[in-house]
Amino acid sequence: MARGKLRIYLGAAPGVGKTYAMLSEAHRRVERGTDCVVAFVEHHDRPRTEVMLHGLEEVPRRELEYRGGVFTEMDLDAVLARRPRVALVDELAHTNVPGSRHAKRWQDVEDLLAAGIDVVSTVNIQHLESLGDVVESITGVRQQETVPDEVVRRADQIELVDMSPEALRRRMAHGNIYRPDKVDAALSNYFRPGNLTALRELALLWVADRVDAYLTRYRSEQGVSRIWGSRERIVVGLTGGPEGRTLIRRAARLAEKGAGGEVLAVYIARSDGLTSASPKELAQQRTLVEDLGGTFHHVVGDDIPAALLAFARGVNATQIVLGSSRRKTWQYVFGPGVGATVARESGPDLDVHIVTHGEIAKGRGLPVARGARLGRSRRLWGWLVGVAGPPVLTALLSTVDLGLANDMLLFLALTVAAALLGGLLPALASAAVGSLLLNYFYTPPLHRWTIADPKNIVAIVIFVAVGAAVASVVDLAARRTHQAARLRAESEILSFLAGNVLRGETGLEELLERVRETFGMESAALLERAGDVAPWTCAGRVGRGRPVERPDQADVDMPVGDHMALALTGRVLPAEDRRVLAAFAAQAAVVLDRSRLQEEAGRARTLAEGNRIRTALLAAVSHDLRTPLAAIKAAVTSLRSEDVDWSEEDRAELLEGIEEGADRLDHLVGNLLDMSRLQTGTVTPLIREADLDEVVPMALGGVPEGSAELDVPETLPMVAVDPGLLERAVANLVENAVKYAPPGTPVLVAASALADRVEVRVVDRGPGVPDTAKDRIFEPFQRYGDAPRGAGVGLGLAVARGFAEAMGGTLNAEDTPGGGLTMVLTLRAAHSRPSPLPAAGPAASPAADSERQAS
Repeated sequence: MARGKLRIYLGAAPGVGKTYAMLSEAHRRVERGTDCVVAFVEHHDRPRTEVMLHGLEEVPRRELEYRGGVFTEMDLDAVLARRPRVALVDELAHTNVPGSRHAKRWQDVEDLLAAGIDVVSTVNIQHLESLGDVVESITGVRQQETVPDEVVRRADQIELVDMSPEALRRRMAHGNIYRPDKVDAALSNYFRPGNLTALRELALLWVADRVDAYLTRYRSEQGVSRIWGSRERIVVGLTGGPEGRTLIRRAARLAEKGAGGEVLAVYIARSDGLTSASPKELAQQRTLVEDLGGTFHHVVGDDIPAALLAFARGVNATQIVLGSSRRKTWQYVFGPGVGATVARESGPDLDVHIVTHGEIAKGRGLPVARGARLGRSRRLWGWLVGVAGPPVLTALLSTVDLGLANDMLLFLALTVAAALLGGLLPALASAAVGSLLLNYFYTPPLHRWTIADPKNIVAIVIFVAVGAAVASVVDLAARRTHQAARLRAESEILSFLAGNVLRGETGLEELLERVRETFGMESAALLERAGDVAPWTCAGRVGRGRPVERPDQADVDMPVGDHMALALTGRVLPAEDRRVLAAFAAQAAVVLDRSRLQEEAGRARTLAEGNRIRTALLAAVSHDLRTPLAAIKAAVTSLRSEDVDWSEEDRAELLEGIEEGADRLDHLVGNLLDMSRLQTGTVTPLIREADLDEVVPMALGGVPEGSAELDVPETLPMVAVDPGLLERAVANLVENAVKYAPPGTPVLVAASALADRVEVRVVDRGPGVPDTAKDRIFEPFQRYGDAPRGAGVGLGLAVARGFAEAMGGTLNAEDTPGGGLTMVLTLRAAHSRPSPLPAAGPAASPAADSERQAS
């Protein structure tokens, strides 16, 4: 049986219209005659969505009893027995009521697909399992109901249901998503514009990656090798000249015109370093491209056009930006130039932009690049001039008589030309052949290998000596030029390396990537071991080459000390490159040591913070414990005194003072111990389901009667908390509020449910706290304003926030409307009861459905 097809409507947040779009698609299919049924659709009391269910066949739901309540779920067996062509299943990430065949609804969908039934479903981006941490960092809410990413990726069709944050908030304000009494809370919490914008970006990027994956698979299946410009990636070729900044800005403007545009600036240095690129100019251009959101790359290559095209194709670029040539008109006799060559060789896959600038035709500015020393082609030309030139010159001189002196000067000029082109050996060959031809054809006696006049012997010897001298000078100059070029190339690379350190680019992987790019290798890895016989381990690796487990497996290895080595694969480097490689290897070792030192420094800071807390604790103990102890001691001493006959009222008052001091000590010591546990990370909450109406009243026992009012409805969902920690946290909040509340004005402790969260609000009408101090009051040993003497050491709120975060909740301070401070303790619902938002009638699920979780 053929597997059914899955179509998913993906949204960024509840209320964007996923269910509505799914039902619209169902109506279209029914009109075409397709057998389509509603297996499970939750309309959440939204009138427009509920209307869309009219005219569609619905499979009756299955009723399940759980914890004394009756809940409804999709009847999987009934849908399989009905065997429709298409089934609508809403809320793919939903958690089923215990007693269902599967724990998750997406598992039910898998059974339907396996039975050959096509399924249309919905899901929000925040319910994808891989995005849980990201969504929590954005919204502050940890999604409990998730679906594996692979389930969504396997869908045959994914359709994004998009809506701008402003439009979604208008729908919310008009009451089209939640009940009116829940709108204000939703708009000020989950449905804030920033949250919605971030979730929308997540959804768009996830779908874009899915489209890229589909396109890659399609190209592979169809054997498409050409680059498809689905995403603009622009490579900027830099020469180190001042026009580079113009090219970078032009490329940035091109990238802004397309979605997801990316700029990659590349400077290609020849292996001999024969360029006059200014390190300062390149550093400025690097800073510019990074400020514009691009990346800078330094690549080595003798053939600049070929290296540029190879780099562009390697990064799947769609465009190349180059500057117009700086050469003058007559300099084009040496070749078409880099721009013309790249444009000719780019093919149909790459667009080449030649950008005008202020340095056009002002001269090369950069010297003509040479090969290593004289280069192969120059040596060939030197041998050709040195060996074939003298016979050709002899044939030309046979038609005219210029005299021996002029003939020797012409042969000497030919020898000098051979020396300039090919160096020493071609010049020596030219001098030897020329001297023989001068002796045979132009020195008396003619056509004989003898010389009659001794003066002619001196002239020929001088001719050979001058030719050899000129050739040696040219060869020595070429060697010195090559050495200088090598040193210049090394200094440029080392300057970039030093610049990386100064800019703080000390990541090991970034440095290894720089090594790989600089030497054109496939991969680079830093290996280390603990001892001489210990196995090698990889501290960091980049590239796609074969994995290297030992230095001797690499094409190039550079030892760093006794127990570390830099290993490269791809090709064998010449010996002269190892000096620069050694600098990279040493820097890699320094970077690794620095990262480890930073980790140790982080641990040391943690220990120092702990020591600071302990010091503060000792300071607090020395002062705040002394007062109640002194009061207790004074009262006890008075009671034990035999000189005074205490009345019953006096005795009761003294005993009451002892009790109050003991209570204060108990509270203070409890907070000190709690803070110590939080700082040392030893707080391990025992999370279980609990009722707020049972825990919160117990937290009010430490405040005077009548100083606090309680408003905790019994219909609230159960919360997933540690009851002991929750009681301590609420007690600290209430006691802190009572201290600052005006006399005769009780503190209000209220609780309410919002989607998959439950909020406990402790409201006072005291002086309040300015916005700049709202975060500081939760730090240890902070007492805001003129705290009354005996108000404690300032640990109560710090302990309360620590306990809240340990239980997976949050604690924040807000202004009380009309004056005062409100502490908002947000807890996770246990999902063992139907969530009150939004009201779903008798069909509500015990787990917060995927529409409710997000508010």
